[in-house]
Amino acid sequence: MPIAIVRSVHVGRAAPLGPLNVPSGFLKHAVEGIVAVGDLGLSGDEQADLRVHGGPDKAVYGYAITHYDAWRHDFPEHAGVFGPGSLGENLAIHGVDEADICIGDIHAIGTTQLEVCQPRQPCFKLALRFDDERLPLAMVMNGRSGWYYRTLQTGGLSAGDSIALKDRPNPDFPLSRLVEILHRRNGTREEFVRLAEMAALAAVLRNLFQALVARP
Repeated sequence: MPIAIVRSVHVGRAAPLGPLNVPSGFLKHAVEGIVAVGDLGLSGDEQADLRVHGGPDKAVYGYAITHYDAWRHDFPEHAGVFGPGSLGENLAIHGVDEADICIGDIHAIGTTQLEVCQPRQPCFKLALRFDDERLPLAMVMNGRSGWYYRTLQTGGLSAGDSIALKDRPNPDFPLSRLVEILHRRNGTREEFVRLAEMAALAAVLRNLFQALVARP
């Protein structure tokens, strides 16, 4: 049974962003029809700084479309800009948010299978996108981070596709809890151990928690 629906699909090439013309793939446009999904993401999508963006653990960025109402409420001056794709997501998703999905969830979308592997941790380019330095911290504090998928099965997907939950290996660890641990630094040692051993978690975060567990 579907748990959610892809409302729109967005891709973008690297282009200058903000007054300093910082190269970024932040700006996305909606695409129609079936979009091919490979190990590194959607066809036609691009990242400018591969040191911190892109790669298998950031292949596809999903975002809960229902969050935009809250963003418009919090920042009415940007109400005309906030909308599907404006936060750099590839998939604008209706039906689930960070509290409804768990690390390691496998979602079947179109002919692909994608695995939830980490939340977004915003960088300064979010501020450049809206010319507003408050936004990165706001995303940290409100937890409306979205999530990254890795590609388990390549294929194609399109706007209107349903999202089916194929597997949930960590049903008691919602993504919202990981967001809180990362941003509020309130995790327990037991949670650190659990995350350090969580195979589905993005490698950079798994290494982080392994280092925390190794501390005296």
